[in-house]
Amino acid sequence: MELLIVEDDREIGQLVQDTLTREGFQCLLATDGLQALDVFREKQPDLIILDIMLPGLDGLEVCTRIRQKEGLKDPYILMLTAKGEEIDRVIGLSTGADDYLVKPFSPRELVARVRALLRRSLRHESAQIYETRHFSIDCDRHTAIRTLENQTEETLDLTTLEFKLLSAFMSYPGRVWSRSQLIEKLWGDDFFGDERVVDTHIGRLRKKIEFDSSHPTFVKTVIGVGYKFEDS
Repeated sequence: MELLIVEDDREIGQLVQDTLTREGFQCLLATDGLQALDVFREKQPDLIILDIMLPGLDGLEVCTRIRQKEGLKDPYILMLTAKGEEIDRVIGLSTGADDYLVKPFSPRELVARVRALLRRSLRHESAQIYETRHFSIDCDRHTAIRTLENQTEETLDLTTLEFKLLSAFMSYPGRVWSRSQLIEKLWGDDFFGDERVVDTHIGRLRKKIEFDSSHPTFVKTVIGVGYKFEDS
């Protein structure tokens, strides 16, 4: 597994690199946002440890741009923030980060978060095909197809998490899922962080599957409870 560490404080960056190298990870290091994007395009790491406060492009913008790079690997992103304020965490998750870690943090916690994120990619769904009026998912081939109103079909470009999320919804149409249930379904005991990361992935999924993501037809919010999928 190859990791990219993006940290402008060289001492902290070196500490993170040394800690993860001792754990057997291959680590790359970037000190600003533009360099991080260059390394990402060239090396396509499995996970990025991304500081929010960077010179030039900040971590939030770097995260947003990485998520918009179609055709490249969709890495896990662990945000680092020194402030520890709730708004920073919410904004970081809304741009597509998978988890966050507040400075100062212990090396043990850093390693645990990294391993938990990377283990998510090792979880496999059993071979299943789910079909509804507008959607068809083949878990074995990892393909998702949406049928448009004119009956033409289009292949959906979903990340691994988005695919798992849609698979979970389609496996039980009409079921209401709480955030904690979706976390257990997708990540199990490996999850660290804020449950609202689910809202981030729901929003990203809606943009790809809904005809109008501002007025969702398929993935609906059940106020005070969670989410459900409907496609009669």
